[in-house]
Amino acid sequence: MATNTSLYFRIVEGRNLPAKDVSGTSDPYCIVKVDNEVVARTATVWKNLNPFWGEEYTLHLPTGFHTLTFYVMDEDTIGHDDVIGKISLSKDVIAAQPKGLDNWLNLSRVDPDEEVQGEIRLALELHRDAQRTCLHCHVIEARDLAPRDISGTSDPFTRIIYNNLSAETSIIKKTRFPHWDETLELCLDEGGDDEGGSVTVEVWDWDMVGKNDFLGKVEIPLSCLHRSPLLQGWFRLMPLGNTEDDAGGKLGALRLKVRLAEERILPSLYYQPLIEQLVEAVISPSEVDDPTPLTLLEEVTTVESRQDVAMTLVKIYLGQGLVVPFLDYLNTREVHNTTDPNTLFRSNSLASKAMEQFMKAVGMLYLHEVLKPIINRIFEERKYIELDPCKIDLNRCRRISFKGSASEAEVRESSVGLLQTYLTSIMEAIVNSVSQCPPVMRVVFKQLHKRVEEQFPEPENEDVKYLAISGFFFLRLFAPAILTPKLFQLRDHHADTRTSRTLLLLAKALQSVGNLGLQLGHGKEQWMTPLHPIILCSVVSVKDFLDKLVDIDHDNVCEAPQRAVFLPSVIVKEGFLQKHKAEGPQLLKRFTFKKRYFWLSSESLSYAKSPDWQVRSSIPIQRVCAVERVDENAFQLQNVMQVITQDTEGQLHTTYLQCKNVNELNQWLSAIRKVSIYNEHMLPSFHPGAHRGNKWTCCLQPDRTAPGCSRTHSAVTLGDWSDPLDPDAETQIVYKELLQGRDKLRKQYLETQEMETAEQEGTPLKASQPSSVSAQGRSERARAVAARLLDVVLDLERAHSTFQSRERDESGAFILTSQRT
Repeated sequence: MATNTSLYFRIVEGRNLPAKDVSGTSDPYCIVKVDNEVVARTATVWKNLNPFWGEEYTLHLPTGFHTLTFYVMDEDTIGHDDVIGKISLSKDVIAAQPKGLDNWLNLSRVDPDEEVQGEIRLALELHRDAQRTCLHCHVIEARDLAPRDISGTSDPFTRIIYNNLSAETSIIKKTRFPHWDETLELCLDEGGDDEGGSVTVEVWDWDMVGKNDFLGKVEIPLSCLHRSPLLQGWFRLMPLGNTEDDAGGKLGALRLKVRLAEERILPSLYYQPLIEQLVEAVISPSEVDDPTPLTLLEEVTTVESRQDVAMTLVKIYLGQGLVVPFLDYLNTREVHNTTDPNTLFRSNSLASKAMEQFMKAVGMLYLHEVLKPIINRIFEERKYIELDPCKIDLNRCRRISFKGSASEAEVRESSVGLLQTYLTSIMEAIVNSVSQCPPVMRVVFKQLHKRVEEQFPEPENEDVKYLAISGFFFLRLFAPAILTPKLFQLRDHHADTRTSRTLLLLAKALQSVGNLGLQLGHGKEQWMTPLHPIILCSVVSVKDFLDKLVDIDHDNVCEAPQRAVFLPSVIVKEGFLQKHKAEGPQLLKRFTFKKRYFWLSSESLSYAKSPDWQVRSSIPIQRVCAVERVDENAFQLQNVMQVITQDTEGQLHTTYLQCKNVNELNQWLSAIRKVSIYNEHMLPSFHPGAHRGNKWTCCLQPDRTAPGCSRTHSAVTLGDWSDPLDPDAETQIVYKELLQGRDKLRKQYLETQEMETAEQEGTPLKASQPSSVSAQGRSERARAVAARLLDVVLDLERAHSTFQSRERDESGAFILTSQRT
């Protein structure tokens, strides 16, 4: 039974941060680490002690983790960035909040003795004879130690301590992956053989000048060694002591949202009955008002969890090749139950959320293709634009007029012209993109158009069929992407204040276009009036665009079951990277990295000198066997990754790629790992360094073909729209929702029905009660659907219990076997 761990976190904002600059402010940003590996970096908020970030991430960690840490830093243009403080959350603390943690947390000081990481491999054995008891500690190796020297490495040695006795290994210079292979011996009788004591193994970084730096420790109770004379394996290094405090709030606070979801995934066979019920609801639809497993699922989900459930269902039906009938089923119910066309899809219903998540799942690449050029242009031009008289700052726009300071009228005139230019470019890109829009999205919109037209055929409701589509297309996809392009991966960083204001005004205008201009002049923002003419002109082209969008033959659209949201020919990610390929025993110099443009699809990682270059080189994705970070000291460069491939003869080849920043590095790591997730022959370990000067820079081993010194992380990915589909993991989420709502379903449908049956027994229905007969029939069908669904939930609960019991038995047997050997 597999285990999937998903960690969601959102860095909302900070408050009362201390001033680190002479100006009396700070330039704060956050670095997020999972077990000391950087997984995210927020944008810098310049000159602000109460910054707002609003950045969120989902991290998939199948192997679990120990600690999630948020560091708040002050960016300096000269010298090293200053550390303001940190917040560390253990896995246990996060897991103790099933609904997630959402709170203000005070920052604590950063103590170097607490910043430890890595593991050490030991074999401890007690040797007893008539005269004495000795402890033999075989110190084999360590990995992923904290870098304490300016070179990005350490000079580690190990010390074993028992009472007043100690022994040390030799010092290994310039490595975070030392191999000692030394045996240290302590005579416990001389130190006082106390079964209640413990043996401590400490790892230190040796310094020629000053005191040595602490790298971590392991404490092993002596009682464990008495029970099991041989104890061996990898041990996690722990801090010197828990001295963290929140400094009384003096370092400020962060508002964080963190949620952990750990799921044990059963074999596919066990989820099949639930999948069959979900599929049956859409391929054999009954009356619109009849209950189905989908309607019961919507009843038990909370508003907070509905978005996650909607995304899960979209992925399940994409995997089954049934996303079109699934959305048509939900939309038909939504439209049928809406009496006022002005309220159509205005709620947070399952239909609304499912449509929103569907567009992100299948339409993100389309969104990028349409919007990215104009968004990049707005960021590069960085024009000052403002229409609100209350917010116009004449000091920011002196260059508008050559006569001196610009007047408010000149600022508004210039702003209107620029906004009209940008909005025209956006609208032209959208209305000319019919052929680029994914066919499955067009079919979904076509069916929605049809359902709305059938429900509201009156002439006065002529625009409703357009509003239903534009509400999703413009208001829930394109306008939000323009407002916050970083959240849609259109940009690597948030916009600065000036660009952010431009994007906000454009998003407002696009919302008005999506509303077909029906609300123009009715709001409080009358200063938007100069844009009304271009908005009204755009409405005509929008209607023509929507008519073309839904003009598609459904029968010609193939909706085969998909294992991934993207098709093989689609480019998942692209951009410039610095590339170096390691070939032969040559020395690796930092200047050998050459700028190349890369394209990633599910078939290959290809590159060329420029986007327009005709000749491309290619790395087949099926040959990828590891995608990992590279230590900074390997090339004296930051943000370097490696793609390890295996040729037909079994030889390994490594390509090194340097990214612009840590966020780009994580995105490329995640993207390549996702497209290679089903590859065979993935490596269990790798070298985070480079083979240079006839040795690996990480572990100092001379053999180029030596096994890797660090564990691979190929299953760790960032969650986003390009996640591969995993029907078992997604069905497990649906099961958990139903499990939590089981009592509600049982009480509402089974217990209530039994009471009604008892009350109505012996009371025949009259001929004048057709509505009662209909209601009673629906009630009986609801009871039958609920009973079937609850039976499936019960079967899955039993299966989980059986597998967990089996795991406990196997784990106990393994421990006994290990102790005997």
